[in-house]
Amino acid sequence: MDATGYDVVLLDIEGTTTPISFVHEVLFPYVADSVAEFLATRWADEEVQTHVQAIARQANEDVAAGIASAVGIDLDADSSDEIRRKVLANIEWQMKADRKIGALKGLQGYMWRFGFESGQLKGAMYPDAVQAMKRWHESGKRIFIYSSGSVEAQKLIFGFSDHGDLQDYISGYYDTKVGPKTSAASYSNIAQDIGLHPTRILFISDNILEIQAAALAELQVRISVRPGNAAISADAQYPRSTDFMTILL
Repeated sequence: MDATGYDVVLLDIEGTTTPISFVHEVLFPYVADSVAEFLATRWADEEVQTHVQAIARQANEDVAAGIASAVGIDLDADSSDEIRRKVLANIEWQMKADRKIGALKGLQGYMWRFGFESGQLKGAMYPDAVQAMKRWHESGKRIFIYSSGSVEAQKLIFGFSDHGDLQDYISGYYDTKVGPKTSAASYSNIAQDIGLHPTRILFISDNILEIQAAALAELQVRISVRPGNAAISADAQYPRSTDFMTILL
């Protein structure tokens, strides 16, 4: 059954509007390859120190929780060089573990801002996704983004995309502060925040667990089928799309 009678489109990013490889093959390596130099050259910046403090708090919580890879940081007793070395050690293991932690995401987003604004990075978009966003916008439907990446990172991907600045088409952004993407309550929270009954919202994602959670919250759903996305079982009884321009308005 095709989507019908919706007023809002809620979009995932990875595997939906953007190749799933973009984050792991472009954004993450950009941080991993340049974070040491970035911290060394901008260590005294106030915003950098804010992120350092957040990483230190998280590192100490991880040590207290018995996480073996965590390296404790004493901001009062450790020297500046020691703090920087320990911050880098914590960033390294967290990125290898693909950890979804606010402190790490905050620093990543800060670094990505420099990359996007300097032209070193551009958000990769599927052409049909861009065309569909324009068509939805022109037809009066509002578009929101919901991703595990921070809102700042989301805005950079769409604001500095390989199809230009797409932010005029987007009415708002949500990250995991609204709740986990695999929890039905998160989608209920989004619907309430937007001010619509969940059935008036169409959610598109490549992740079957997210699709199931959104469907449980009564959103209309559609599975994004893109090259490189995880295979979806034939038993999953949800509409699928390889081209968003085929989705009825």
